[in-house]
Amino acid sequence: MKSFLKEFSVYFVGLAAGIINGLLGGGGGMIVVPGLALTLGLTAKKSHATALAVILPASAISACILLFTFKNDLVLLSATTIGVSLGGVVGALLLKKLKNPAITKIFAVLMLLAGVKLLFFK
Repeated sequence: MKSFLKEFSVYFVGLAAGIINGLLGGGGGMIVVPGLALTLGLTAKKSHATALAVILPASAISACILLFTFKNDLVLLSATTIGVSLGGVVGALLLKKLKNPAITKIFAVLMLLAGVKLLFFK
């Protein structure tokens, strides 16, 4: 029974992350990282690495839908893609080098700052 609940929890985490990712254009990792840590007891490194891997297909699907639904500035899209891609390489290399407590603290601070920004500033 415990195994079923654990498996169901992982599906629920994935569903919630997919909804958030599709609705907000990203942010599914905010659900996947703590969700995997809580349901499976994964370390910060493993949770973040898994989140990056599982968010890729969800982001690709959401991006395709949104690209055809809204008019996008291709120059802005290209520049942002280059920046995000380079940042992704740097981030992945840092993830490999940093220890779990540091990763958890960085993630928590960024989530807190994002929350404060969204609540109090336009």
